Amino acid sequence: MRPTRLQTVQAPNEVWGADYKGQFRLGDGSYCYPLTITDQHSRYLLACEGMGAISEEQAREVFQDVLREHGLPGAIRTDNGTPFATTGLAGLSKLAVYWMLLGIRHERIRPAHPEENGRHERMHRTLKAETTRPAQPNLLRQQEAFDAFQDIFNTKRPHEALDMRRPADVYQPSLRTYPSSLPEPEYPLHDDTLFVSKEGYLRLPVGGRFFLTRALAGQPVGIREGYDGSWLVSFLDLDLGYIEKNGSQTLFKPASPGTPNV
Repeated sequence: MRPTRLQTVQAPNEVWGADYKGQFRLGDGSYCYPLTITDQHSRYLLACEGMGAISEEQAREVFQDVLREHGLPGAIRTDNGTPFATTGLAGLSKLAVYWMLLGIRHERIRPAHPEENGRHERMHRTLKAETTRPAQPNLLRQQEAFDAFQDIFNTKRPHEALDMRRPADVYQPSLRTYPSSLPEPEYPLHDDTLFVSKEGYLRLPVGGRFFLTRALAGQPVGIREGYDGSWLVSFLDLDLGYIEKNGSQTLFKPASPGTPNV
């Protein structure tokens, strides 16, 4: 899986960072997986939600709440792990598709290069030192510790990188508000719009079907005929690949992962 371009951050909500801090065991023997979201410019900790497991569905619920409260960022930067990305077509996950439908770019760092999300990782070190040593007796108590840390981190602790200001002094909500419903993708520059099946397949009007990814189940994709007779398949501004004739066979050839068509 290839990384994507990483934007230089100059203002709040241009890029958010997201990750799961490494799991740890609570006093009752269960594990806690904290999902964290920060604004890269102001260091503002938007969410620190303890979970009993890594769950794409629960992660989407957390992001939905945060996006409704703070508005939409330009991009969200993550590693290549679950639930942010997959090893499938274009690295797409259902969570990443959700972000794309909202007009949010997904930035993926290089594997084994956490420093590319370094501001977020630096917060994680402080979070670990101040909320997990020792860990709380159960998930409810641990969440209370996370909530207290979030308040102190955002409103009471000055940051040298912010000229000794606090994140709450710098952060402001995005002017892009969360929509009342997810936008429906449109493809005015393509020849046709087809829907991906719930199993992740694309069925062609002339017959035949190709597996794309379950991350796009139920989503419309655009197809456009090229000069060489192949058909380009796109989801929003992301080129997924090409349908090509190879003798008597019709094949789907994936594009380079994470390559936009702009």
